[in-house]
Amino acid sequence: MAIQDIYPTALRLLGRPVLVVGGGPVAARRAKGLLNAGARVTVVAPVASAALRELSDAGLLTWEPRTYQSSDVDGVWFVQTATGLAEVDTRVAADAEAQRIWCVNASDHESSAAWTPAVAVVDDVQIAVNAGGDPRRAMALRDAVATALDTGDLPLRRRRVSTGSTTGSTTGSVALVGGGPGDTGLITVRGRRLLGQADVVVADRLGPRELLKELAPDVQVIEVGKTPGHHPVPQHQINRILVEKALEGNRVVRLKGGDPYVLGRGGEEAEYCRQNGVEVEVVAGVTSAISVPAAAGIPVTHRGLAKGFSVVTGHEELSEVPARADHTVVLLMGVGQLRESAAALAAAGLPQGTPVGIVENGYLPDQRVTIGTLGSIVDQAEAVGVANPAVIVIGDVVRVSPFAPPHFKTTDYSTTTPNKSQTRVSTP
Repeated sequence: MAIQDIYPTALRLLGRPVLVVGGGPVAARRAKGLLNAGARVTVVAPVASAALRELSDAGLLTWEPRTYQSSDVDGVWFVQTATGLAEVDTRVAADAEAQRIWCVNASDHESSAAWTPAVAVVDDVQIAVNAGGDPRRAMALRDAVATALDTGDLPLRRRRVSTGSTTGSTTGSVALVGGGPGDTGLITVRGRRLLGQADVVVADRLGPRELLKELAPDVQVIEVGKTPGHHPVPQHQINRILVEKALEGNRVVRLKGGDPYVLGRGGEEAEYCRQNGVEVEVVAGVTSAISVPAAAGIPVTHRGLAKGFSVVTGHEELSEVPARADHTVVLLMGVGQLRESAAALAAAGLPQGTPVGIVENGYLPDQRVTIGTLGSIVDQAEAVGVANPAVIVIGDVVRVSPFAPPHFKTTDYSTTTPNKSQTRVSTP
């Protein structure tokens, strides 16, 4: 294994004079990078590109429209050559070496006293990659690392609190992250990234639980999961936990199943955080009201079958939704009240033959789909032991599901065998 005589480091050039020799596209890119670092940039070149002239006209750098002179390196802290002419770049590098000034020689990376890495910035992390003088290889590696950080595949979590804050505030933040229906691949990229940055995770019972196993051992996980009728940690206490942990300076992620703003009480949590001076971000998730039916091949709308849908959590609200088979009704957390809900819809005029589908544990290995009618689904669900978490879909769209019986449009139902990891149950 070859050992390069390179000592990786980072330069702080804020307010310090630097020199760029050359006026083409490479010089423009290097000048912009140096300006971003806060350096005072002087460009020496007989002709400058439009990009460099714009920077000069804006007063962001100084352009000397002439050829290079040895005195140009006097008093500068750093030099970048980019003329495209090897003899000129070599001369600049030699003058800089004589004055013990670090110089990047764009014409000859082997003899260059310094190299410019491929750089990317993700959050407050700067990625710099050197690859043995192979810039394309360095860029490919940089992009791969940046993507892995962006998607949460690499840990972006800070390990100590920055002391460079200009406000002096140590207040952290709260992110309400919708984790989707439970499959780890259905959380958003933004949600995954924030989870990788978290110091504290306040977790629901549902959502992508497997991702919790990937957190660092020192990340605090606070379980606040609820089940129907059983709330061991009441909502007001969850609100208080979010604020208290953020005020301690932590990055807090409230990991919720589905979407925080779809029957998830995310609005209450966000409001409480803002009332107590805590910055809060809401990251939308894939709501189970749509995604779990989709896991069973049931669209909530379908041309010729349904143009709209309603999402409700209990039988009391059913009197306010259209009692028609061409208007899809999605029941969340409705297993315990299925009998009352079916009766309410029937009383409102929905035909007993209206298709009904129940999807348990959507997207998980033990997903099970039970399909019947409004008149049969209650007894069928009790017979097979349907349990939460489950999403109930009522309406003609259930006919589209590949799990529906072959002759679903008639009264001839059939029973099928389990399909791989998913179980289908239909009523005779």
